[in-house]
Amino acid sequence: MYTIIYMKADYEPWWKFEGWEAFIQTNETFETEEQFEAALQRKLQHFRITYDNEVTKEGRFWAFWSEDESVFCEACDDDVQIYHGIIVLKSEK
Repeated sequence: MYTIIYMKADYEPWWKFEGWEAFIQTNETFETEEQFEAALQRKLQHFRITYDNEVTKEGRFWAFWSEDESVFCEACDDDVQIYHGIIVLKSEK
């Protein structure tokens, strides 16, 4: 099984802070590695075209963002960056 998770939050996806699941936008599962790889490449290409910045970690986390996309954080009394994160999960059947 192969899964691609897209999350949108004010932190990069590799942090997976408590409650991170609430920020999941989509969760796609694939039976074959070929389907998974094709879907992942399409998704990464879309995000690379859409956002100015990209960072990859451990070959299974991607964070994308544009400097102009932020929200006001009342707790920190400041604007915080919004990140579009991709998380890849591979599991044995």
